[in-house]
Amino acid sequence: MLDDNGLDPYLFGRPIAFIYSAQESSMTVQSTRALEVQDPVIPIVANLARENAGTISLGQGVVHYRPPQAVFDAVSRCAAEPSLDRYGPVLGEVSLLEKLRGKLFHENGIDLGRADASVVCTAGGNMAFFNAVLAIANPGDEIILLAPYYFNHRMAIELAGCRTVVVQTDQDCQPDLELIRQAITPKTRAIVTVSPNNPTGVVYSESMLRAINAVCADRDLFHIADEAYEYFVYDQPHFSVGSVDGADSHTISLYSLSKSYALAGWRLGYMVVPNQLLDALRKIQDTDLICPPQICQVAASAALDAGKAWCIKRIDGLPAVRDIALDSLSSLRDRCQIATPGGAFYLFLRLQSDRSDMDIVRQLITRYRVAVLPGSAFGAQGCTLRVSYGALEQATVAEGMGRLQRGLTEILTD
Repeated sequence: MLDDNGLDPYLFGRPIAFIYSAQESSMTVQSTRALEVQDPVIPIVANLARENAGTISLGQGVVHYRPPQAVFDAVSRCAAEPSLDRYGPVLGEVSLLEKLRGKLFHENGIDLGRADASVVCTAGGNMAFFNAVLAIANPGDEIILLAPYYFNHRMAIELAGCRTVVVQTDQDCQPDLELIRQAITPKTRAIVTVSPNNPTGVVYSESMLRAINAVCADRDLFHIADEAYEYFVYDQPHFSVGSVDGADSHTISLYSLSKSYALAGWRLGYMVVPNQLLDALRKIQDTDLICPPQICQVAASAALDAGKAWCIKRIDGLPAVRDIALDSLSSLRDRCQIATPGGAFYLFLRLQSDRSDMDIVRQLITRYRVAVLPGSAFGAQGCTLRVSYGALEQATVAEGMGRLQRGLTEILTD
């Protein structure tokens, strides 16, 4: 949801009101690890946006369409069911888990009838990741993220008392297998991949994902594969590394209905995990959630009945929007490198500038009324920006990109 200025109030994935209350308090009440993951840039960007009415947000990581009508119909039919008022199974309702098993088999090539793995429902993909970290790692253990990374992954790792080891990708935002190998230590517990990628929009090749998974198998590590954007692929088929023979013992695959079915606010995700982790996950999920919300599972079940075809029909227009965005920035090619976005709905800009990315974000909001995210929030080096084109209609994207192009042209030549 956008605020009155058209900006995402969760611009960096954290509630602005919470940040204010934490920083304005004179009493030190937060744990050190909670304080260390807070990013002071969040309230600065939010304040700037509020002070500059009419700002177009190219920062929000959601889709422009609404959920299937079947979701609302199903929720209306079931709203009075007494069972929805009670606790459900810790790992999800049997009927929903069965639908997910079918989806995983037919769409992802993951046969849970043969694999030593199971599917678990969570309250969104972020909870799936956090619970996975809690299940596999002890305080002080290390987890490898490929930068630019999804910032909530780093937050989860550090809130769990673990250490993030950041491995930079190449200029095309693709993984460097040798750098990954070099980053592994005796404390490493997992390597995380996000493909299609947030924040870059790149898609990792099947061969690279297989190679990373093989490294995990060889080094007795877990491969956490985030596939939240699995339907948002434009130039090649999506590949699920959990389908690889033998991967079930060390692969944790994460999925979400937030993007594909526009169910971000309903908070329903799921994960495929090795059976050896089920006891740990039952303890963790019974503690932090008790059970996935019953009404949200009804919504998820109805969305799955609408199916992948429903999603693809709405996603089909995104490549054209991506091309509009790329064309808008084509005049900046000598000063702005953009990783080839083969999926998701993001552009990641590497700017030839000595300025900080936050300084440029500030100028774009105050002078040009367009908001983007600084790449430093995603662990990127240098002056970088993330641009999202998924939340807006074509006309608004075109206007926003026009403002961005004008702003960057002037800022980079000042």
